[in-house]
Amino acid sequence: MTTISPPERSRLQVYLHEWFQNPRGDLLSGLVVALALIPEAIAFSIIAGVDPQVGLYASFTIAMVIAFIGGRPAMISAATGAMALLMVGLVRDHGLEYLFAATLLTGVLQIFFGWARLARYLKFVPRPVMTGFVNALAILIFMAQLPQFAGANWQMYAMVAAGLAIIYLLPRVFRAVPSALVAIVALSVVAVLTGADVKTVGDMGELPRALPPFHLPQVPLNLETLNIIFPVALTLCFVGLLESLLTAQLIDERTDTTSDKNIESRGQGIANIATGFLGGMAGCAMIGQSMINVTSGGRGRLSTFVAGLFLLLLILVLQPLLVQIPMAALVAVMIVVSVSTFDWGSLQSMAVHPKGRPWSCWRRCW
Repeated sequence: MTTISPPERSRLQVYLHEWFQNPRGDLLSGLVVALALIPEAIAFSIIAGVDPQVGLYASFTIAMVIAFIGGRPAMISAATGAMALLMVGLVRDHGLEYLFAATLLTGVLQIFFGWARLARYLKFVPRPVMTGFVNALAILIFMAQLPQFAGANWQMYAMVAAGLAIIYLLPRVFRAVPSALVAIVALSVVAVLTGADVKTVGDMGELPRALPPFHLPQVPLNLETLNIIFPVALTLCFVGLLESLLTAQLIDERTDTTSDKNIESRGQGIANIATGFLGGMAGCAMIGQSMINVTSGGRGRLSTFVAGLFLLLLILVLQPLLVQIPMAALVAVMIVVSVSTFDWGSLQSMAVHPKGRPWSCWRRCW
């Protein structure tokens, strides 16, 4: 009979605590995140120039894998816009198979960075850079919702306003269920019963109907292929790790907890390798969905796993219901996320910070 040493028992207890410290809150917040992931994954797939199923496969694969091996509980990782923008040229010039190969190489590079413990240099990132990162992402999240209003009728605006009212006002009288989840369900029921003329999730693109098969990238194994994919993979590696580690730092501050950034780096790499073999695109942490998770009560690994698992169930089992969810409900959720993510105190601090003189600074540098 094998025995577990005290240090190993302690690590096991910590790991189990990260899973089951907050089961009810994690389950409910994971449901909200899964619903918010769908339009984002489809939109990012379109940006990258691939089918929507590529982004959806990536989102639930990365979320479920990172739940087990990531270093930051409650952080959501999936297909992201920052990574999608870096894939456009590769997909356009060489095709989808080279994207899968680049995704695998991205994962290998990220594992190396985690093994080399390079994440410790994150502490040298100054506070203004963190503030700029957070505020820029908040603005981008808000701007990403604006295309949904193009050509919209009064019903779209009314539903978004109702969704915002539910999300902001419901917690004052009822906190048992995340207000974002209540808003999505309530607006979906209203849209179906009234036959409102609004865009739905089904209008975003065709959804997959089967599990992704194991797939080896069909590319030549030679130096020419490496020359094509290595620059893209290296860029994806750096951007993915930077966004993931800065998001992890933000979640650390919002939840008053700590996380292991080197484990997170390795976890991101393993998750990208997994999605590369399952027909998905490379991904990283998502600040918007991570903030949805935290503000909805998510604190543990279970919330991330539930988000990925429920996304899979929505696509494969509940797709007839999924396609009827009005985009107005999800837009309302993302607007709240952008407002809560922005560091409004930074606007006040700008008034007291001394203004720089770029021209004189440039002359001194020379």
